[in-house]
Amino acid sequence: MLKLLLLLALVAGAWWWWQNGRKRPAMPPAEARALLGVGEDATLADIREAHRRLIQKVHPDAGGSAELATRVNMARDALVAELQRSTSRMR
Repeated sequence: MLKLLLLLALVAGAWWWWQNGRKRPAMPPAEARALLGVGEDATLADIREAHRRLIQKVHPDAGGSAELATRVNMARDALVAELQRSTSRMR
C-alpha cells in the first residue's frame, strides 16, 4: 500500500511539473511586428534595433512597467524564432 501511495505521489508530482513547466503561448508574429514597429521583411538587425529602442523607453528602470517590458521581450523572441524557422526551412 505504501508503494502505491509513493507511486501516486511521484506521478502527481511529475504531472504538476509538466503542467507548470510548459512554455506560455508565444505572441502572434503580426502582433509582435506591430508592437516593435517592423515590417514582414525585417532582418535580425532590424528586430534587435527596434527592440533596443523600445525597451529603453518601457523598461521598469526607466519608469516603464514590467508587464510592458515583458511584452516587448516576447515580441522580440517571437520574431527571432520566426526568422530562424524561416531560414532553416530554406536550407
